[in-house]
Amino acid sequence: MISQLTSADREYLRRALELAARGRGRVSPNPLVGALVVRDGEVVGEGWHAELGGLHAERAALADCEQRGEDPAGATLYVTLEPCAHQGRQPPCVEALLEAKVARVVIASDDPSEKTAGRGPRILREAGVEVVELADEEEDAATAARLLNQSFRKHSRTGLPFVTLKLAMSLDGQTSTAPGDSPWISGPESRALVHRWRAESDAIAVGIGTALTDDPLLTARPESEDEPAPRQPLRIVFDSQARLPVTSQLLQTVDQSPVLVITSPDAPSARVVALRDAEAEVVTASGDTPGERINAALEDLGGREVTSLFLEGGRSLATAFAAAGQIDEARTFVAPVLLGTRAGGPGAGGVEDAPARSAPPAPVTGPARLTPLSSTVEQLGGDVLITARYKEW
Repeated sequence: MISQLTSADREYLRRALELAARGRGRVSPNPLVGALVVRDGEVVGEGWHAELGGLHAERAALADCEQRGEDPAGATLYVTLEPCAHQGRQPPCVEALLEAKVARVVIASDDPSEKTAGRGPRILREAGVEVVELADEEEDAATAARLLNQSFRKHSRTGLPFVTLKLAMSLDGQTSTAPGDSPWISGPESRALVHRWRAESDAIAVGIGTALTDDPLLTARPESEDEPAPRQPLRIVFDSQARLPVTSQLLQTVDQSPVLVITSPDAPSARVVALRDAEAEVVTASGDTPGERINAALEDLGGREVTSLFLEGGRSLATAFAAAGQIDEARTFVAPVLLGTRAGGPGAGGVEDAPARSAPPAPVTGPARLTPLSSTVEQLGGDVLITARYKEW
């Protein structure tokens, strides 16, 4: 059972969650964590995990106490994730809390990773520190803390990355524009948000149809020249037959961000060699079906500590991921435009590694319909953004 939280406790936890979010795109494969030190109703230290290899949130908050000339002894520490008790890139946070003589620790969410789960709170309790762990069903802060770290939590539990699908579509259901038309469906506000999402993701993926039709860069670009250069994700092309041209923008910019091409076992060897000569990394995903190859690819990415995969571009690729049960969240922009139907099917992204038209349709191996656990709708300029969450980890 948890002790009764006060309105002040909840306010401090909300602040800790705000601090944790500042680490987006900078700490993976570590989790986002924020911490607050409070004594006698006054905040005497704040911290968050700001960069991979840097101080963890608890130690950063204690360091802030020292900079302010404050003593954390007897204080309460509010933290969004249970303190670690193992040596990693940084020493255990539990040791720092005990050395600082913190009297009470309020924890918003658990850490499901095998080397951590429950050890930190247990050590603190055994040392006489009051530990409050929020019950998931009772506190909004617990839910918010879990949702903040879905990529970390899924990777910790399954070894696979969290997959987010991004789509942009017109009011008449088109996901691409006609040749010669502007390639953009969504507006500038939506496109700026997508670049932020790219920078927050470990990897971004498209299918070969999108790569051939759009010749995308798939890099994260800042909104203005005054902003610092964002972190660049690993760029991935699902390309069963190794058709990505060596002249593509992706392969001409490998110095900006690496490119990984995922092929099937029967990809022509000459094309594979050409891709590798162009400095792309080529991975052969085993399996007889698209779903099996997707699962194999995700296992490979998870082994590289890729905790989040941003799926952008390719209706067929999106359908294959859905059939494999590997979409955790979808973000869809609906733009107030009508593009009209046209010959040739859905266009960019609509034909990935599709079989010939005379071939029978592939059997559906996954669910025909995905029903979200929750969804939100918001306005972005002239567009509407629908976010649907299908799984929680």
